[in-house]
Amino acid sequence: MAERGLEPSPAAVAALPPEVRAQLAELELELSEGDITQKGYEKKRSKLLSPYSPQTQETDSIGQKERNQTPAPTAAQTSAPSKYHRSRSGGARDERYRSDIHTEAVQAALAKHKEQKMALPMPTKRRSTFVQSPADACTPPENVSAPPDVTATTSSSSSSLRPANIDLPPSGIVKGMHKGSNRSSLMDTADGVPVNSRVSTKIQQLLNTLKRPKRPPLKEFFVDDSEEIVEVPQPDPNQPKPEGRQMTPVKGEPLGVICNWPPALESALQRWGSTQAKCPCLTGLDVTGKPVYTLTYGKLWSRSLKLAYTLLNKLGTKNEPVLKPGDRVALVYPNNDPVMFMVAFYGCLLAEVIPVPIEVPLTRKDAGGQQIGFLLGSCGIALALTSEICLKGLPKTQNGEIVQFKGWPRLKWVVTDSKYLSKPPKDWQPHISPAGTEPAYIEYKTSKEGSVMGVTVSRLAMLSQCQALSQACNYSEGETVVNVLDFKKDAGLWHGMFANVMNKMHTISVPYSVMKTCPLSWVQRVHAHKAKVALVKCRDLHWAMMAHRDQRDVSLSSLRMLIVTDGANPWSVSSCDAFLSLFQSHGLKPEAICPCATSAEAMTVAIRRPGVPGAPLPGRAILSMNGLSYGVIRVNTEDKNSALTVQDVGHVMPGGMMCIVKPDGLPQLCKTDEIGEICVSSRTGGMMYFGLAGVTKNTFEVIPVTSSGSPVGDIPFIRSGLLGFVGPGSLVFVVGKMDGLLMVSGRRHNADDIVATGLAVESIKTVYRGRIAVFSVSVFYDERIVVVAEQRPDASEEDSFQWMSRVLQAIDSIHQVGVYCLALVPANTLPKTPLGGIHISQTKQLFLEGSLHPCNILMCPHTCVTNLPKPRQKQPGVGPASVMVGNLVAGKRIAQAAGRDLGQIEENDLVRKHQFLAEILQWRAQATPDHVLFMLLNAKGTTVCTASCLQLHKRAERIASVLGDKGHLNAGDNVVLLYPPGIELIAAFYGCLYAGCIPVTVRPPHAQNLTATLPTVRMVVDVSKAACVLTTQTLMRLLKSREAAAAVDVKTWPAIIDTDDLPRKRLPQLYKPPTPEMLAYLDFSVSTTGMLTGVKMSHSAVNALCRAIKLQCELYSSRQIAICLDPYCGLGFALWCLCSVYSGHQSVLIPPMELENNLFLWLATVNQYKIRDTFCSYSVMELCTKGLGNQVEVLKTRGINLSCIRTCVVVAEERPRVSLQQSFSKLFKDIGLSPRAVSTTFGSRVNVAICLQGTSGPDPTTVYVDLKSLRHDRVRLVERGAPQSLLLSESGKILPGVKVVIVNPETKGPVGDSHLGEIWVNSPHTASGYYTIYDSETLQADHFNTRLSFGDAAQTLWARTGYLGFVRRTELTAATGERHDALYVVGALDETLELRGLRYHPIDIETSVSRVHRSIAECAVFTWTNLLVVVVELCGSEQEALDLVPLVTNVVLEEHYLIVGVVVVVDPGVVPINSRGEKQRMHLRDSFLADQLDPIYVAYNM
Repeated sequence: MAERGLEPSPAAVAALPPEVRAQLAELELELSEGDITQKGYEKKRSKLLSPYSPQTQETDSIGQKERNQTPAPTAAQTSAPSKYHRSRSGGARDERYRSDIHTEAVQAALAKHKEQKMALPMPTKRRSTFVQSPADACTPPENVSAPPDVTATTSSSSSSLRPANIDLPPSGIVKGMHKGSNRSSLMDTADGVPVNSRVSTKIQQLLNTLKRPKRPPLKEFFVDDSEEIVEVPQPDPNQPKPEGRQMTPVKGEPLGVICNWPPALESALQRWGSTQAKCPCLTGLDVTGKPVYTLTYGKLWSRSLKLAYTLLNKLGTKNEPVLKPGDRVALVYPNNDPVMFMVAFYGCLLAEVIPVPIEVPLTRKDAGGQQIGFLLGSCGIALALTSEICLKGLPKTQNGEIVQFKGWPRLKWVVTDSKYLSKPPKDWQPHISPAGTEPAYIEYKTSKEGSVMGVTVSRLAMLSQCQALSQACNYSEGETVVNVLDFKKDAGLWHGMFANVMNKMHTISVPYSVMKTCPLSWVQRVHAHKAKVALVKCRDLHWAMMAHRDQRDVSLSSLRMLIVTDGANPWSVSSCDAFLSLFQSHGLKPEAICPCATSAEAMTVAIRRPGVPGAPLPGRAILSMNGLSYGVIRVNTEDKNSALTVQDVGHVMPGGMMCIVKPDGLPQLCKTDEIGEICVSSRTGGMMYFGLAGVTKNTFEVIPVTSSGSPVGDIPFIRSGLLGFVGPGSLVFVVGKMDGLLMVSGRRHNADDIVATGLAVESIKTVYRGRIAVFSVSVFYDERIVVVAEQRPDASEEDSFQWMSRVLQAIDSIHQVGVYCLALVPANTLPKTPLGGIHISQTKQLFLEGSLHPCNILMCPHTCVTNLPKPRQKQPGVGPASVMVGNLVAGKRIAQAAGRDLGQIEENDLVRKHQFLAEILQWRAQATPDHVLFMLLNAKGTTVCTASCLQLHKRAERIASVLGDKGHLNAGDNVVLLYPPGIELIAAFYGCLYAGCIPVTVRPPHAQNLTATLPTVRMVVDVSKAACVLTTQTLMRLLKSREAAAAVDVKTWPAIIDTDDLPRKRLPQLYKPPTPEMLAYLDFSVSTTGMLTGVKMSHSAVNALCRAIKLQCELYSSRQIAICLDPYCGLGFALWCLCSVYSGHQSVLIPPMELENNLFLWLATVNQYKIRDTFCSYSVMELCTKGLGNQVEVLKTRGINLSCIRTCVVVAEERPRVSLQQSFSKLFKDIGLSPRAVSTTFGSRVNVAICLQGTSGPDPTTVYVDLKSLRHDRVRLVERGAPQSLLLSESGKILPGVKVVIVNPETKGPVGDSHLGEIWVNSPHTASGYYTIYDSETLQADHFNTRLSFGDAAQTLWARTGYLGFVRRTELTAATGERHDALYVVGALDETLELRGLRYHPIDIETSVSRVHRSIAECAVFTWTNLLVVVVELCGSEQEALDLVPLVTNVVLEEHYLIVGVVVVVDPGVVPINSRGEKQRMHLRDSFLADQLDPIYVAYNM
């Protein structure tokens, strides 16, 4: 930066005024704390210094120019330090992928991308989360005047419990309120969300990125409305197709017959051990790379004999030997002890037991260790051979025994050091028969899925492999071979342990541990021993090149063969070239480089023979990547960026035969220009997977067929697992492995190629080259590519993100395939294979189960997922009437239902006589003055207050007189009642009725959380135009306190009257309303969408409501009910304040907040008073289910028994939470709760009680509906356990006098019962309208007095509940004798998300998300500009935060066919929940967009 370059000198700074210096220091601090961005820092700093420094202004403009010219650190800038890095980059195992051609190609592709560069939004991360992230990774928005933090109490991470019932202030929306009337605090933009917040800009960036067209164009077709069709990728008409003729199997040269070749490998050992005892056979090295021990042929023979004898005769008793010929034995030897291993291996062969070499287990839970255990178990292994040193190093339990490894069978460990072996008697000879098809040894192999299989090799195959290798490599007696490979398997075993014994050669074994400390050790061994042959991998070539400056004077002129055993990796060619160009000056002959291809099943597939000096080297194949992805060989002509250069791996093995077959389906022969799986037929391959007959048949007994399906000959071939083709001159080319094959949308990609592309993006600063895993996961009917890499600890957040976006672009450009997920994990956290590679299948498993713990992640579902069904187009044209007629013709009922008819039910004369609740209370005070109506309990379960009919009446009279005297109120004035749940509230309510005032019950503010709760109170007071507030002294002080003044304007409260000490004075006369249609009370409530709505309840509605509840629940004066609910609105208020006075039953009142201090309170009360009917809320039920889940025994010992309960009713205004109800029922079944007892109610703003289970009538029914149809507003019932099914429960029985019809919300016409529609209700207790400042007539008429658009001759007036649901006729009989119609509520219309033309209910998506990982405590979804945002609360450790991103994205895609746009991970308690236990998603949305959530991580999916 220019400004930083010309900073004022220290002297100049010292000369600045002290206040400027202080401001500068403060700025520095802000920058170091991360409270300000670098850019913001520089801006403010230059502003501060500008008056004192004349040059800074000019430099600022220069800086600006320079900055504009260099938008991002380009490759040129970053590559300066890279040379230094490359000279010795840490775990650079995978320089095998290094290709300068490829790097150029990638740079070119990236440059092309840069021209059309899109800004990707960088994920937001909380600074504390990951140690690796630097200080400036998380900067708050520049403006400090962000809106107040409404979630302050909820986001304190220390208390994981969500504060109980907090009704957050509504987002400033009041139904029917004018725009101008009190929205000053919110800007009038997108739902009152401040626009300059950082989140909105990121989302805007994301949207811009997503506007780019997807690559595969979607095909045009109509989608049937009821069924979503997943887009099937159509084959590209221009894709290349193979045009060659069908290939014919290629034969290798005949296997020469050499007269002195032994009849079995053991015979060769016997011959050399007896005749050439002094000849060296094998040399082991110490850690420094110096030869430490040489095993001669004589020693190998004698020690193997001792071991064979001991195994057969000395382990058990004579009659019961532990081992018999043919048994299998595990060989557990470390990679630095080839000598002990060789003795053990040949000892087993001589004893005719079958060795199974495996890795030394390091911990109880090694990566893939369990699968090794499975192999040992299936081989029936009970014995493990090992060396004394190795045994000492194995993990032990406290009492010194070797631990039981996870998944392993019980093993007996046998130490094979010479001193523990017995010398065989003179007459004992091993049985060596000519080699046949009996098993010789088993080599383990890990499949793509991570399972371990044992490839069984017969004695004949072992011998034939030695003969073929000896002929192909032209081995001769006494040659020296340097082996850097693992000697327990593959080429290391075949060349270094078998072929050397066959030909009396001398092997020098260089272990992996030595290579790590001294990468040049193998070159030094070749030089020192004048070795003729070296066995290496590309990795070893790279390591030698990196270290070669340390050694000027080595010579490789003795080498006639440098066998590169991973020549099958297409990227080996660049390693070989680079090595040759460096070491040719050290005597390395170009013709000595011999790549070969091997596999566990087919053993050596092909090997390049040592060339003749001076002969031309074989050519290369330069193939088109695009062609390869369609399995076709095309020489690359058009675009040099997407080319793959491959070298041959020589010819077919002597005596072998090779063909290429299609990789999947029938083993059909490929055409000559087609890529397929290489199969070989020879005696030199494996014979089977041990114990797996089915898989064996598909792999080891393949008979290729022609295109017409007829078999080619009768010789069985073995699938090698390698993909390739046979080129000109019968040269074999390998382009990849079956295990690394990723099939995406019908095209094949090779994991190795993708790794190479990722590494060609200048990655030195960000990731470890050798630590990249590429695999595919199956999501939404296709494979998706996942790339996981280990990030360097010093990589900055910016660098990593930069690298990730460039890798995505490079892979997209070169391979034409999208990466679904790119994750970076902290260094050294990926599971390793024994030789240091990455354990791919284990990594994939960790990714899928959410325990990979990435520190950076980038998901690109928008780019990759191109097979989503087309968005649904609403088909216009068919009118509602035709739909109805269509339904009737199809024999579908119109969806409607009704409760019992009120008119036919006789009742005592009470109702006839009294039309008003106040009159009923007066009548009861005279008729039954001492009958107790209410009992209030505290947390201890003791009664703190009771009210008889007379006490309540007297108390109400006093309150009425205070209202007249102190408040000077007139009839019809509104009075806010601000009380904690209790009897005081009830008395104040009736006091208002006596005085002719209109009561408005409001939840009191939370003393500890005034900023969040007081604005709601203030808003209700303002909106209801209350003339005064009745409350307690404590709350009165709180309303006027200094803390309250910080939240609202306390000077403008209406008159506040406390009712603690009332004068004993009564009204001369009580008020009687002129008509029952007069207003009785106002019911205010904040909906889940943040709407504050008040509805008007008339006296006649109150009467009708109480009567309906009385009839449904059979309430009368001898009954007792227990209520554990909030008494401020809806049915909770009616049950708490109204019903007892009307029906005369006794209500035991339990304030829900008391449960937090004593979870047992509610259930203990029910048990103590033997209550038959109890009412609660979902939050109470959840509290008991979660809190008492493990306390059922305690409940039993306390003698709590719930068998008295006849109905336990959850009061709710939402879809019944079936799983919570079921958990509650199951949990307390043991203490007598009948499962039939638990039910739910349904009410809404327009009608607080539509359904209530009641005491008679059939039990609530449940149905399973198809989620896919629900999205189309259809209802299709399915069986339990059907995929994509949703369990719904009936919301109780419809109350007497209530009629319900299901209506299409758009056309307002009735629908048939197979449709989802809005629930409309007609009943005498429907509210009479919204109470608003400006009476908005249209809303009023639409919601409260609306008519069906057709089909209703009676022109009934309906109220719209705003909830979607459906009616189903059941097989049960209702009280009237007719079949019972059940009403099912699906969800609130306001809350539904319209995405891709379909209707989604947030709760369904949330249920899927909550299931996906054990650390998700709660979850909420909402949409923003058509993007789906998922907020999850993380209850685990913060390192799990990023594990959730792919899991959440996957599950929503799989189950809901939606792509998640943003995943936000937050602390527990951040999702706001209101007093009814409902999520307030709109508040959450506003807080998110205003950047107030303090998220742990925000991922923006591409």
